[in-house]
Amino acid sequence: MTPSFDKIHLKFKLNGNNYDHNELKEVAYSLIKEGEPYEKTTGTFLLDWLDEKDYIKVMTSGSTGQPKTIKLSKQAMVNSCIATGNYLKLKPGYTALHCLPANFIAGKMMLVRAMILGLEMDLVEPTSQPIFDYDKVYHFTAMLPMQLQSTLSYLHNVKTIIVGGSSVSKHLIDLTQPLKPKVYATYGMTETATHIALKPLNNQLQEAYFRVLPKVSISQDERGCLVIDAPKVSKEKIITNDLVKLHSPTEFEWLGRIDNVINSGGVKLFPEQIEEKLKGKIPNQFFIASEPDAMLGEQLILVLESDSNILDASIFDGLDKFEIPKKIYAISKFKMTSTGKIKRAENLKQLK
Repeated sequence: MTPSFDKIHLKFKLNGNNYDHNELKEVAYSLIKEGEPYEKTTGTFLLDWLDEKDYIKVMTSGSTGQPKTIKLSKQAMVNSCIATGNYLKLKPGYTALHCLPANFIAGKMMLVRAMILGLEMDLVEPTSQPIFDYDKVYHFTAMLPMQLQSTLSYLHNVKTIIVGGSSVSKHLIDLTQPLKPKVYATYGMTETATHIALKPLNNQLQEAYFRVLPKVSISQDERGCLVIDAPKVSKEKIITNDLVKLHSPTEFEWLGRIDNVINSGGVKLFPEQIEEKLKGKIPNQFFIASEPDAMLGEQLILVLESDSNILDASIFDGLDKFEIPKKIYAISKFKMTSTGKIKRAENLKQLK
């Protein structure tokens, strides 16, 4: 029987303490009144979750179009929790580490998982290098790629890690191979109450493609973008702007955002795929984009976070000839989102 969103599991703990519905409300008020900024955000979400409404308002990330505020069903969020819990075999009483900002869907869902699945959750500040009890065994946590990379040396007592917010580079995947925890990349968005697919990255489980959770169906629209049918979390099919290649009814390969595709002389180029090939070769942050060209229509460019645009040509070994940037630009400091994603459009404006 699926739990109802208005029930809190008897084994749920927050920072070592058990709370029922009313007690948790008091904790939320206290966090808002006296807590650090990240605790205030947590308190605000908890009050939203514990009120009488059957939905919460959340801001989408832009995966299905322009960012907007939507109403997300609390029961849909519960259903998502159950699917994740079943897939990762999370049991009541398991320990969990929460190191994500609670103003985004991934951080909200960590709290919901704890309340619904009965996890004992420790809440820490969501910095780029989270500080937590390195000697404590944690059965489950969720991290951003930059958090995972900065804490690689401290994860020996963590059992399972899901990673999302932005793509996981090949370089970081290589670094996860000797880790004890099972590490999974996630695919999802606000509209699907976080992930609808997971991809094991290490520990002999490594897979090339994302595999959808049970009761999720996938297809493509005429653009080649992913269409998600997940009736447990959304009454309507969700049409994304993510270009994919389907490898089976349950597996897909993410190619990149359709908004970022470059048509250079009739050749379609996927910036994210080229960036993947270059990661680990360029020490600076960078991204692939395009600029107008009289002959090609668009020509490929590389933008570096650096004071110099000089790179050794050998860096581009391994790229197809069409994938080699025609120009290299440098920006001293990239504009970034709060989750560590590069703001491509805003940074391109700095070149003009």
